[in-house]
Amino acid sequence: MKKFVLSVLTALLLVTGSGGIAGAAQEKIVVAHRGASGYLPEHTLAAKAMAYAMGADYIEQDVVMTKDDKLVVLHDHYLDRVTNVAEVYPERKREDGRYYVIDFTLDEIKQLEMTEGFDVQDGESVPNFPGRFPLWQSSFTVHTLEEELELIQGLNKSTGQNVGIYPEIKAPWFHRHEGKDISLAVLQVLENYGYDSKDDKVYVQCFDPNETKRIRTELYPQLQMDPKLVQLMAETSWNETMVYENGKAVPYNYDWMFEKGAMKEIATYADGVGPWHPMIVKSESTRDHLIITDLVKEAHAAGMEVHPYTFRLDSGQIPAYAASFEELLDIFYYTAGVDGLFTDFPDRAVEFLNRAQYHSKGYDKK
Repeated sequence: MKKFVLSVLTALLLVTGSGGIAGAAQEKIVVAHRGASGYLPEHTLAAKAMAYAMGADYIEQDVVMTKDDKLVVLHDHYLDRVTNVAEVYPERKREDGRYYVIDFTLDEIKQLEMTEGFDVQDGESVPNFPGRFPLWQSSFTVHTLEEELELIQGLNKSTGQNVGIYPEIKAPWFHRHEGKDISLAVLQVLENYGYDSKDDKVYVQCFDPNETKRIRTELYPQLQMDPKLVQLMAETSWNETMVYENGKAVPYNYDWMFEKGAMKEIATYADGVGPWHPMIVKSESTRDHLIITDLVKEAHAAGMEVHPYTFRLDSGQIPAYAASFEELLDIFYYTAGVDGLFTDFPDRAVEFLNRAQYHSKGYDKK
């Protein structure tokens, strides 16, 4: 019954949508971060359908690999933050206490229930964002990359729209250490579904600079494809990317990306960059004094696009220098000059851009 109700609600959203299926203004883009993840559990097909209905220009897919070489859409390369894996397979955790996707077959993963992101504190599941969709309500499952591409392409056909995809190859350093070439597998799927050139509505993104370079210089030529490629940016302390030295994993040093001339270097292999938004507008900024770095200016001078992450409405997520979510969007889209951004609330960004376009054309003065 719950699945039926969710299906009906999703269908209604596809017809009405809060932002309308027309989509955002073309000059700037809205990327639905893990789908409409502010409203439905991240990376569920329901969240992707809702993001589509809200008019996002692109929908993000984080991709990881299973034991039997299938590609599934999950933000983490472990299962315990968004599923009941600890209850279903309690003995399958590794020494660090995590349940890794790569240790399970697709059929095993399909047996799991999926929910909002959570942490376990004192034996209780505590949601990462308390104001979002309730934990363990309704029914959601993990899906494959192919299933999501077929959903988006199916909606493109039935609506006449052309919403794009924005896949991220997750932790390729980890997968390769485990004997799996996730980058090659993802690109082969994209090629099979017709996403193989810069003319297609696709951006391929990755945090691992060594792998991003490999994609551009080795895998793209090997597969005779060339979709837009985005280098994601992180702080070294996040341990987002690891490299193996004498058999031991150590953090990749991202510091060079914030030096003068770094954007020109990245532009030799990437079409764009995806920085964390404080890398563009510093957190210590105030409403009277925005501290904007040269990142966007230098990236544009090098011929790259800039798509920062992640813009959220949740409590404590709007920086003090912005009085509202819309003011935050205005600062990034029009003061800092980014080309697009990732948000958990795509409807609000779509509405903002549509209003901005309306005003820029003078319709409000007629």
